[in-house]
Amino acid sequence: QVQLVESGGGLVQAGGSLRLSCVASRRAFSTYAMGWFRQAPGKEREFVAAISWLGTTYYVDSVKGRFTISRDNAKNTMYLQMNSLKPEDTAVYYCAADRDSFISTTEADFNSWGQGTQVTVSS
Repeated sequence: QVQLVESGGGLVQAGGSLRLSCVASRRAFSTYAMGWFRQAPGKEREFVAAISWLGTTYYVDSVKGRFTISRDNAKNTMYLQMNSLKPEDTAVYYCAADRDSFISTTEADFNSWGQGTQVTVSS
């Protein structure tokens, strides 16, 4: 398994921006599919965005055009740039690694998870 550490969460007003980072402990990161998920209070954890080792990306419809997922394999780091934030984006955001798939949006496919970082968007 790979260890993942997220950072970059915080409190921001609606319309603002944040950039989340996820640092992986292994150089094999460059071969993993990666993803961001989030869990709002009282709700199930949901898929947000995913990126393959080649850079192919998927997004949930609610963040398309506002969020951008990217990765820097030389730094073992994945990012989530979040713009035009809305109160409904408030959640704990988790990064996850999938060593077996090319890319996935399915929570069960991911083998390693970070501890999460809180994002709060005020109205």
